[in-house]
Amino acid sequence: MQRRRKQGGLTLIELIVAFTILLLLTSMAVPLARNKVRTEKERELRWALREMRSAIDKYKDMFDQGLLPPGKLGSEGYPETLDVLVDGVKMAGQVDKKQRFLRRIPKDPMTNSRDWGLRSMQDDPKSTGWGTQNVFDVYTKSMDKAADGTPYSEW
Repeated sequence: MQRRRKQGGLTLIELIVAFTILLLLTSMAVPLARNKVRTEKERELRWALREMRSAIDKYKDMFDQGLLPPGKLGSEGYPETLDVLVDGVKMAGQVDKKQRFLRRIPKDPMTNSRDWGLRSMQDDPKSTGWGTQNVFDVYTKSMDKAADGTPYSEW
C-alpha cells in the first residue's frame, strides 16, 4: 500500500483543467490560421491580376506604337488570348525577333488552376462570358467573397 502512495500521477481534475486549457488555445488559434491563409491567397490573387493586366497593357501600348503587326479584325490592339502573351509576338519590321509579355500564365490561388475568366473590350464590364474578340481584362472564376463582402471576381 505504501508503494502506491508514493507513485505520482495526474488526478481527474488536473486532466480536465489541462484539457480545457488546450481546448481554449486551439479554439483561438484556428480562426487566426484560417484568416492568415485567406489573406495570403488574396495577396497572391492581387499579384497575379496585376501581372497579367500589366502584360495586357504593355501589349496594347506596343501595338499602338506600331511595334507589333496588326492582329485580326476587331481585336482593337489587344491580344487574342492569354497564350499570345506567353508565346510571344513577332515584332513588326524585325526578322526572328519575338516579344514575350509573360513567362507563364499565373495560377489562380482561389481556384488553384490556370483557368482565368476573360473579358474582351466589347463585353460588358460585369459580364462572366467572353466574346472571344480579344483579351481586355482577366478575373478569377471563384464565387467566394472577400472579408469586405466584394466578390473576388470583381477585383
